[in-house]
Amino acid sequence: MSAYIIPILFLIVLLASFIRRREPYGGFIGGARQAVDLTINVFPYLLAIMVAVEAFRVSGASAYLANALEPALKSVGLPKEVAELMFLRPVSGAGSLAILDGIYTNYGADSYIGRCASVIYGSSETVFYISTIYFSQSHVRRLRYAIPVALVATYTGCIVGCFLLRFF
Repeated sequence: MSAYIIPILFLIVLLASFIRRREPYGGFIGGARQAVDLTINVFPYLLAIMVAVEAFRVSGASAYLANALEPALKSVGLPKEVAELMFLRPVSGAGSLAILDGIYTNYGADSYIGRCASVIYGSSETVFYISTIYFSQSHVRRLRYAIPVALVATYTGCIVGCFLLRFF
């Protein structure tokens, strides 16, 4: 069945364009042009955030932050092994995936640490990447609370998710 989904969607789009009397090829070309313009406009923001993220990870600052906050994390029930993942996930998807892979290799996917890492990775998003994309295209320039609230929500979700794992 899944092999037919894309062709069916394609036919639905063609049918809708004929019903609305619009040219499907011209609409596709216009959408592709907008996508290229978006990519060109967003690229400097993405490059800046990717360089900053890689510098944060490679310099060891993320590991240092995780070690420094270990006592506070331990008090809320988070294992030290997932701390670096928790702090890097809002910043970098690829970097946090590498950390998740290391956790699975060292502790196993079925251990409490592995399951906690899975919850952190699966229930959070790269806040800075999403913010970069959104705010580079919107005309909002006063970001006052957007990123801090997103980070608080992310970390709260990580803590609650790992806490609930203790019961299931």
